[in-house]
Amino acid sequence: MLNIPLQAVVWFGVVGFPVTAGNGVGFALFALLLLEGAGYWFAKLRQIATRNRSLPGTRAFVVARRGNVVVLVAGLLFIVWAVVIDPGAGSWPGLGFGLFAVLEHVNYFHVQLMYDTAEDLRYLRSRGLRRAHLACDLAIQGRVRRLSRP
Repeated sequence: MLNIPLQAVVWFGVVGFPVTAGNGVGFALFALLLLEGAGYWFAKLRQIATRNRSLPGTRAFVVARRGNVVVLVAGLLFIVWAVVIDPGAGSWPGLGFGLFAVLEHVNYFHVQLMYDTAEDLRYLRSRGLRRAHLACDLAIQGRVRRLSRP
């Protein structure tokens, strides 16, 4: 979560991207996905610490998985409009942030896109993309919920 304000300082303070509507919307999408990722790992740590079978906040992650699509599409449409109306530093960085948010959504809720260890790279070469950790946890929670119904 510390990465969100740090990224804002780096991109808008140090690099000097202008704070415009297009850049702001893109950064907001980016920050939202980073917040969801941090929320997942906090929930995962709590699940492990308590040795609980259920992941805390599962319903919120299910809502986020579906809601993100609507928010990301709406945000990207706005950013593309901003790029068309005023291309340049006031909109291109926002498009970059928005596209990165889409990649983070895929990385958290669908397939793992980050392969940074030797083991990860071996898995990628031998089997292809790995299902995202959060996607696996949501699938497990769905099965547990279905099995526990009377």
